[in-house]
Amino acid sequence: MNSPESLPGTPSQETEPTSDMAVPAEPNASMQEYYQLQAALLKTTLILTGITFGSVWIFYSLNTALNYLIGACTGVVYLRMLARNVAQLGRERNKLGSARLALLIGVIVLAAQLNELQIMPIFLGFLTYKAAVIFYMLRTTILPDSN
Repeated sequence: MNSPESLPGTPSQETEPTSDMAVPAEPNASMQEYYQLQAALLKTTLILTGITFGSVWIFYSLNTALNYLIGACTGVVYLRMLARNVAQLGRERNKLGSARLALLIGVIVLAAQLNELQIMPIFLGFLTYKAAVIFYMLRTTILPDSN
């Protein structure tokens, strides 16, 4: 009788895995640095969102602060989508798509249609992630050892 290892079509222990079965290797140093940057930007965005939300609530109103929060949450989702697209760049994609912008456009159109929502706080909330990028850039430029 044939053993299971000697049957035709049955993989033996000596065969190498094919490229479609290859397990992804550990991320290299540059990808580790990218993941750290991604985490730092997300953390900074969330901290700035909390500080700004509280300030807007104190100085304006809860309704305006909630509109800001809607925009900031949209910015965080946009940032996560951008990070995922950038991580795929070079391996699975050759260029970045612009489908992420549909997220902002959808929220702004929704705000324009509903009387309860205000466009300006939503848009400024969306831009919070850009403030986080600027803050991170200034922090790493002025204090390079703080990483």
